[in-house]
Amino acid sequence: MNEAAPVPRSGERFAVEYHLTGIETDARAKAEALCLDQTVELPDELVPAGMIREQILGRIENFRRLRADRYEAMISFPTRLLTSDCAQLLNITFGIASLKPGIRVARLHLPDPLLQSWPGPRFGQEGLRALVNVYHRPLVCGVLKPLGLPVSDLADLASQFALGGLDLVKDDQGLSDHRFCPFEGRVARCAEAVAKANQETGRSCLYVPHVSGPWKAMHRRCLLAKKAGAGGVLICPGLTGFDALHDIAQDEAIALPVFSHPGLLGSFMVHADSGIAPNVLFGQLPRLFGADVSIYPSFGWSDAMSHEDCHKIAVEVGIPWGHLKPIFPTAAGRMNAERVSEMWAFYGHEVVIILGSGITKPGTDVVAACKVVMDLVTHRVQ
Repeated sequence: MNEAAPVPRSGERFAVEYHLTGIETDARAKAEALCLDQTVELPDELVPAGMIREQILGRIENFRRLRADRYEAMISFPTRLLTSDCAQLLNITFGIASLKPGIRVARLHLPDPLLQSWPGPRFGQEGLRALVNVYHRPLVCGVLKPLGLPVSDLADLASQFALGGLDLVKDDQGLSDHRFCPFEGRVARCAEAVAKANQETGRSCLYVPHVSGPWKAMHRRCLLAKKAGAGGVLICPGLTGFDALHDIAQDEAIALPVFSHPGLLGSFMVHADSGIAPNVLFGQLPRLFGADVSIYPSFGWSDAMSHEDCHKIAVEVGIPWGHLKPIFPTAAGRMNAERVSEMWAFYGHEVVIILGSGITKPGTDVVAACKVVMDLVTHRVQ
């Protein structure tokens, strides 16, 4: 039981790799409880004999020691418990377990037949590169902030980013449908500003507005954004739900690249002994549910994210995974020209570098500052 065991691949079961904190007896007890709590949520003595006990319960496929107080349990669950929505996969994986300390989701192992039921990203790395017509370097994104600026100022900033040669301009996640900055007016003006700048530069910069709110409002706003000329949408699945991200990504009437933002998701990963590991939360889940770009804080800015965390995310979004297209990891959080070479050396060219607020501080020539960054990513010799 302590040796590595093969992950179930028949399609009838999928597996979740959990890391469990405690001495061995406590960790084993947690693993056994996961088999019950994530399925029938009954004490073992109350589980009916027959089909439920034999086919519905989770199974410990492997249990091994990682270190003195840390154990890995590979637990499989029947795929028949899943439905076509994201919520049920998350529920079976970590629903009740999320209420308990010392349990961390370390990786999902989904068999090919199950992966086939998830369309995944519409564009992925290759498709997004085709839209911006950039193929051999990192993509660079500017952020419209701070919250509180009127529409005219945000549109002017979007224009400066595009004139400076950036590939992408996205809303800050704080922008919603405020009275002082209504969604429809903001998106129309910013999309127009970027389009006008593209005519001047000959480039194909995309404007990506933040879309939030109840589902009906989100869907309507996505359609408005598409009509206005937006080149993608930014979704915070921690706020709106992963199903909202998934449905928007698959909606043929919208058909825009989807950027996944980590707002409200941080509490799942900030404690290393509990929650959901960053490579799952910002790597596997966004890719599985249809995002084309996964945003998260980079090492060197957030104490919660290490070099190893960011490396594992980059691996998860780019490795072969059934038919799912590779998507972009990001370098985000106080990024500036000084960190561009560092991020490129760490990630390679398959990354979106999201510039921090320093590039728009008072007194800065934003267009010139963007051109400095673009010169770095365009002419850097690997």
